[in-house]
Amino acid sequence: MKVAIIHDWLTGMRGGEKCLEVFCELFPQADLFTLLYDKQSVSPAISAMPVKTSYLQHLPFAFKKYRNYLPLFPNAIESLNLSGYDFILSSSHCVAKGVKKPKNAFHLCYCYTPMRYVWSFFEDYFGSYPFLKKKIVARITENLKKWDLKTLDRVDEFVAISKTIQKRINDIYQRPSRIIYPPVDCEKFSLNSGIKREDFYLCVSALVPYKRIDIIIDAFNECKDKKIVIVGDGNLRARLEGKISSKNIKLLGWVTDSELISLNQRAKAFIYAAEEDFGISPLEAQATGAVAIAYGAGGVAETVVPLGSSNPTGIFFYKQESEALIEAINEFEKHTNEFNPAWARENAVKFSRDNFRNNFKNLIKEKINFN
Repeated sequence: MKVAIIHDWLTGMRGGEKCLEVFCELFPQADLFTLLYDKQSVSPAISAMPVKTSYLQHLPFAFKKYRNYLPLFPNAIESLNLSGYDFILSSSHCVAKGVKKPKNAFHLCYCYTPMRYVWSFFEDYFGSYPFLKKKIVARITENLKKWDLKTLDRVDEFVAISKTIQKRINDIYQRPSRIIYPPVDCEKFSLNSGIKREDFYLCVSALVPYKRIDIIIDAFNECKDKKIVIVGDGNLRARLEGKISSKNIKLLGWVTDSELISLNQRAKAFIYAAEEDFGISPLEAQATGAVAIAYGAGGVAETVVPLGSSNPTGIFFYKQESEALIEAINEFEKHTNEFNPAWARENAVKFSRDNFRNNFKNLIKEKINFN
């Protein structure tokens, strides 16, 4: 059986790439197709695969400005030649699901979300654009919507990463899907054992519009007696750095794995303000025994057990506003003793890498001859 794995682009190690690592482990002999590929930006498990790219790989400034080529993405993904492949596994949050498959191949799509900036969060991404530029982008997104729906028959079955995405697939694509939650590396993010929690909060996130890091910075600009470390990078970094008005806020950029684990193990609690499709970072924090203070919508509402429930692992706030976050932080500090690190760890282990691998392996066995 000849297998092709399709991933939108390989320019860093985020949640989707952590799922892709497991797909590469399940199918080490597969060919990996992607729009563009920066070998230095991905893990050894991914870079060890034979990777085939689209023509976008060779366009000017492709790695730094690849989002500017968004109108070309459908054509670029369709240009990938999958002749002779029997099983197509797409790992898709953008256009990977629209790849052209051979006539008798089976295409299973692991869907992180239908294109969120096209279908669900246009204003979050483009609301601040000047009028004319926004109009141009709106026309591009309308064309992308039409293409996205037109290519649905290329997917034989969808798998969603959460109930949130399952509903989005049903609402937008009018297709059923089953749920397999993404993996959390609970071995790497080990329980904080004998390590003292320190007097700072932690956020780990890409610095892009929908993550709402601005809310977190506004909250800690106001609460100068509280400290936060923000780990991450993205196209909003310069703007967010300009919002910081107090020394109690540190923006580190991306850090090494060992530094990230240490920060999670030492932080007072983890803070997250995004309406997330799933949200691996809050679960990685819980795997170390940390409490999660999170916006209570989207996938995170499925992975954090709120205060007031049995064995709570976090606190929700329900408005994406700095005032609501401040109230949640104050609530946490009043009820610190009502959380147990073991409960957080136990909750995270439900989403372990082993569970993800086994669930996906069992699903694939249903669809194809796979051992």
